[in-house]
Amino acid sequence: MYQSPLHPYGWTDELSVAFAALDLTNPTTAPAVPGRVIFQGRGVWRVVVGGSQVQPPDSAPPIDPEALSEHWAKPAGRVTREEDWPVTGDWVAVANTGEQTHILGVLPRRTAIKRKVAGVTTVAQVIAANVDVVFIASSLDGDLNPRRLERYLAVVWESGAEPVIVLTKADACDEAFLERAVAEVGAVAFGATVHVVSSAAREGIDELRAYFLPHRSVAIIGSSGIGKSTLVNALAGDEVMATAGLRADGRGKHTTTHRELVLLPGGGLILDTPGMRELQLWASDEGLVATFPDVEELAATCRFSDCGHGSEPGCAIRDALVDGTLARDRYESWQKLEREVHHLAMRQDARLAADERKKWKRIAKDVKGRTRP
Repeated sequence: MYQSPLHPYGWTDELSVAFAALDLTNPTTAPAVPGRVIFQGRGVWRVVVGGSQVQPPDSAPPIDPEALSEHWAKPAGRVTREEDWPVTGDWVAVANTGEQTHILGVLPRRTAIKRKVAGVTTVAQVIAANVDVVFIASSLDGDLNPRRLERYLAVVWESGAEPVIVLTKADACDEAFLERAVAEVGAVAFGATVHVVSSAAREGIDELRAYFLPHRSVAIIGSSGIGKSTLVNALAGDEVMATAGLRADGRGKHTTTHRELVLLPGGGLILDTPGMRELQLWASDEGLVATFPDVEELAATCRFSDCGHGSEPGCAIRDALVDGTLARDRYESWQKLEREVHHLAMRQDARLAADERKKWKRIAKDVKGRTRP
């Protein structure tokens, strides 16, 4: 039975069908072959390519199972928009012109971790594609922030991947702090498993290895200097990613400047990413519902469906804030992210923005009418 040499990287029969459906007509290039982007830096891509053009199993030519090769590549002229450029984890079609390997097309993404590009532009940046699990890493040496974790969870739930929270540098804190930190994180990690690890002491690493089934891709995201690359090395059992020492304040240094997908010796792949200074949402309500199921459930039981959770009678959220069953900082985080998603939606949808303006014009008109003598 024919098996593509890209099988360890996650190649499937479904991808074969998607590859065959791409329109890659280009008389100036050699026949396109499939590959996966394993490295993305500033304006550079590296693609692992396997064998020859994928064909149905009954007609495929013999292929050396070791016939994997890596190539520096760049998007062809047909891929003109930057937001359409391939990212690490993407499955692509590539062809070699003799002088340059070109990426001719990107196969449909099964999952995609996205954030809004900083600034006034309404453009999404895809951080990684086609990953099954995302490790949301946060260190126990001062980086831990439940509000930031909620933001990361919303992004990952929206991507279609499974979020897993990994608390690193467990060796940097005492037992009492560790217990409080795990309880604090557990209070916001609805539906996400929480792991505590120490890469230096190799504690908790074996539990994480259980996520690396053959052909499965796992990405790591988080702030700078929290030990993501060190964790990748611990999982790989080798120094596959560069790391740095500590800063003068004892915090980790920022070292990763690119996104790289690494095939682990025992099977499975891990995708390291640069630390993110900010993470603006590029999400719909689905990510928030999955991240805040407790708040969403309360909101659904308010007397009025359009309850503003202020002075309205029968507000379940206000009652929960009063009796302490809902923490105020968690509620305020939900509000903040809801406003961010709504603002993004207005910028994306001109019609929605126009409706919003009309609503406030009606409100102003009603107020003016009531205040007339």
